[in-house]
Amino acid sequence: MSSTTNLTEQGSIEDRIELDPSWSATAMLRTDTAKKAFGIRLEELERGRAVLTMQVRDDMVNGFGITHGGMVFTLADTAFAYACNEGSNAVVASGVDITFTRASRSGDTLTATAERRWLSGRNGLYDITVIDQNDQVIAEFRGRSFATNNPLPTVA
Repeated sequence: MSSTTNLTEQGSIEDRIELDPSWSATAMLRTDTAKKAFGIRLEELERGRAVLTMQVRDDMVNGFGITHGGMVFTLADTAFAYACNEGSNAVVASGVDITFTRASRSGDTLTATAERRWLSGRNGLYDITVIDQNDQVIAEFRGRSFATNNPLPTVA
């Protein structure tokens, strides 16, 4: 399996990525029900980097008609999870910060690009930028990761 995969090949990336016991993000693809519930799609995946998209639905906007901040956070956090799960054990967030820079609305397509900035021992630092379909920055997210000693859940 290549360490980099994207949608330039035919079919869904998620259907083509094989389970790799040394790469926990590949196990997440099979067990991540939250990603599926929000309609989040994986577009690119490599160790330390992930690109995910989500179309904002009517049920994702708040009382002001703009995308609920929690939905933007969920997309960014999901991209963070795929980027930081680069090894064989489960990696979790030890802390995050998010800055919302502009509003998005129902019908917009948001793209979160997560990239590793630093990794040392069991700790990592990742930056995630969320943009809309017009390349306007919607949010900047910084995540701090911690690699646990926990093995991955069994994948059927």
